[in-house]
Amino acid sequence: MVRSESKGRPSEARSRLLDTACRLFYAEGIRAVGVDRIATEARVTRATFYRHFAGKEDLVLAYLGEADAAMRRRADEASAAGLPAADAIRALSKSIARGIQSPGYRGCAFLNAVAEFPDPDHPIHLAVIAHRQWLLDKVTELLGDIRETPAEAAAHHYVMMRDGATAAGCLFDPAMVCDTFLHGVEALLRNHVIDREIEPTGI
Repeated sequence: MVRSESKGRPSEARSRLLDTACRLFYAEGIRAVGVDRIATEARVTRATFYRHFAGKEDLVLAYLGEADAAMRRRADEASAAGLPAADAIRALSKSIARGIQSPGYRGCAFLNAVAEFPDPDHPIHLAVIAHRQWLLDKVTELLGDIRETPAEAAAHHYVMMRDGATAAGCLFDPAMVCDTFLHGVEALLRNHVIDREIEPTGI
């Protein structure tokens, strides 16, 4: 999703543009922030902006690429720690909870972006779907490592709980939201491990 530089590391100007865009897009919304403001706050000219990004859409994709890379790093750290799969899911969940309780938190960058770009064929919408498919696949893989049983339903359950927590975290007490989310993850892991049938309640 992120355009690569032709030589070496990204330039200082590009880094400032992307850092500024990440801050403003997340805090204020993508459509609310224009290229001129980003260039001004990044202390670069419009010409410099267009040397690094084809346009605003390209910058938005780079912003989502940064968010995607950060989430993948957290998942990789959880997997690389040599933990059992269940503990890797717990570690990933705790990192999500820490993000929800961080200063300036205002929800999931991907859910916020897709709300602004609902067209399913738009490149920004497609970037969000690609990230979510990666997350679903990662959780499915970890749950499959816990028990050799179809894990897709449990993985969808996990992603839905994560979505609820990230959405509620900027509306209600984030500590309460995270506590509820982490308890839900524990219940999901227990149910997946014992693989039991849950009787209908009639509700």
